[in-house]
Amino acid sequence: MGNSRQAKRAPDDDRPGIWVGYGKLVKLFRERAGITQQQLADTIGYSYEQVASVEQGRRPAKSAFTEAVERELEAGGTLQALQDDVDVARLPAFFQDFALIEAEAVSRSAYDPLLIPGLLQTESYARTLLAAHFPPLANEVVDERVAARLARQDLLTRKQPPLMLAFIIEEPALHRAVGGPVVMAEQLRHLLQCGGLRNVGVQVMPTSRSAHSGLNGPMVLLETVERQPLVYLESQDVMTVVSDRIEVSEFWARYGMLRSQALDGEESARLIERVAGEI
Repeated sequence: MGNSRQAKRAPDDDRPGIWVGYGKLVKLFRERAGITQQQLADTIGYSYEQVASVEQGRRPAKSAFTEAVERELEAGGTLQALQDDVDVARLPAFFQDFALIEAEAVSRSAYDPLLIPGLLQTESYARTLLAAHFPPLANEVVDERVAARLARQDLLTRKQPPLMLAFIIEEPALHRAVGGPVVMAEQLRHLLQCGGLRNVGVQVMPTSRSAHSGLNGPMVLLETVERQPLVYLESQDVMTVVSDRIEVSEFWARYGMLRSQALDGEESARLIERVAGEI
């Protein structure tokens, strides 16, 4: 009975279950290999604290950690099979289900009226936004969410299945100096680089377009690998996934109109370059 009670998690334990389970597996493989946490840390090039934190489920393992532990403890791919779930658990709870759908999509189109979208953000830009969250997030939570946001950007260069991405960004988002001039200049240069990828389209909705239907709020349109269209809506950390066929069709028609009203790719790139040059 004593051991059973010890195994239970406290009601206020906010560690993601997948982190706890992953950590238990690392501990199991390590003990089977007959080595201590310090010995494992020394062998794979991590600190004792990092290894201990992962085993206790207090910190998520990154891909490099998993690969190193797999080699050293001969885990046979068990830990690697959990890596995607470990990564998803870094994201805010309200976003995790959508992230799983997004990871398998074949097309993704988004309209963003206020900020550079997360998939196109630099680390400094993303960190500034997350640090401004209110109520304030703990530093370690900010670190984890920044890491998760950057990890999602692998979607830009994913090969199988290939992903087609389209972004429409309101012009004021280019002028909002998130993080200051240096951070914003870096962000705009990165935006141009992303727009240069063959599978990525970046369009700017000019301020001169005084009114359009996108002003009702941001949206993300997805097509799953099964060719099912979906719409993701988020505001103030509240999200909705729309799957009703008629409602989804209306969003796709709306997005098509927005693309026709925005600047084309070349015009958008020139505008982004001009704004970057003025910072």
